[in-house]
Amino acid sequence: MKRWSYEGRWGLITGASAGLGAEFARQLATRRMSLVLSARRVERLEQLASELRERHDVEVIVVPADLSREREAIRLWTAASAERSIDLLVNNAGFGAQGRFDEVPVERLADMVRLNCIAVLELAHAAVREMRNRGDGGIINVASLAAFQPVPRLATYAATKAFVLSLSQALWAENRDAGVRVVALCPGRTPTEFQGVAGTGDPRGSFGVLEPEAVVRSALAALERGKISVVPGLENRLASVAGRLVPRTLLTGVLGPIIERRSQRGRKEW
Repeated sequence: MKRWSYEGRWGLITGASAGLGAEFARQLATRRMSLVLSARRVERLEQLASELRERHDVEVIVVPADLSREREAIRLWTAASAERSIDLLVNNAGFGAQGRFDEVPVERLADMVRLNCIAVLELAHAAVREMRNRGDGGIINVASLAAFQPVPRLATYAATKAFVLSLSQALWAENRDAGVRVVALCPGRTPTEFQGVAGTGDPRGSFGVLEPEAVVRSALAALERGKISVVPGLENRLASVAGRLVPRTLLTGVLGPIIERRSQRGRKEW
């Protein structure tokens, strides 16, 4: 696989208005990559786009999209790639909802599956088809440390991220010989707006917490090396191994009370 480069190429980032998405945009712009930024909040996207143009003199295009809506991912890819080749897709958009499964509205859970799974699948499918034809390209799918085990009170979220991890690993195997890199990024708790939406409490001071800057650096380093996945941070890597080795009944029994105590700092009613 040839050496990866950013300068003069185009990246598409979903969920780019805040958190890891915005940090991906900043670090890629620093590497001289032109960007298509997508999220629902147009004003935030425009502010970030202006910042990146002024600081790094790169092209930045804004394409608003609500990826929880049917066929919106296809519309986004069509718009993003209409006049340019997308060389890197960062599938970052997603959300969580903490609570006992039956207490969270089913509409909320269905929206989560559509955004965290179906939109990721549709964008990755479109990207792979074009990138294989060129023999070059990269995809970073943002999964989670939660992908490695069931998580009580975050049952659907963890299941969606397990889907992202499994899909990404299979795509890595299918496409590496065709010149297409696929990386599953599996961060632990990262201080972003995610916690406010999910109701999981302030992550600062928790086990394995890393700032967005460190998480994105790890993801880009993994992309450059052609890795199949990356779990940023030693504590999180150890936890991911435990998630695969410890019996599920024991693990879920331990995790349930931990998640419940954590939620007391960020309780959210649906």
